[in-house]
Amino acid sequence: MFRVSTACVFAALLCPTLSYADPASECGVENNSQAQIANCLKDTAKRVDETIKQTLGFAVEAARSLDSTTGRKVVEPALEKAHAGWSAARDAQCEYVEATYAGGSGGSIANLSCRIKMGRERADLLLTFAD
Repeated sequence: MFRVSTACVFAALLCPTLSYADPASECGVENNSQAQIANCLKDTAKRVDETIKQTLGFAVEAARSLDSTTGRKVVEPALEKAHAGWSAARDAQCEYVEATYAGGSGGSIANLSCRIKMGRERADLLLTFAD
């Protein structure tokens, strides 16, 4: 089983800006146009999605280990259900955030920023279960 320290190092390498508060501001530092900011956010979102995938793998491994130790198969299915629920909630929340822009050009940037922020939080949470 992976140790949390290994998982934390791995997550830090994939997503070095894990603790920043506003992804659009992070991207806006070096980019001047909305198109450049959107491209930067798309790249960041991909890295965050990969981090979630990896940290979920660590958490699943820990869940399987716990299920094996206890002789019950409840932790892994509960994690899968929780993650599916989180994913649906993230999508709905970020679509809502985008909708508040009433079709304006900043809506997609707001959606991506939302997905990044929520994804970083999820990766953090999954790491707490990976030990």
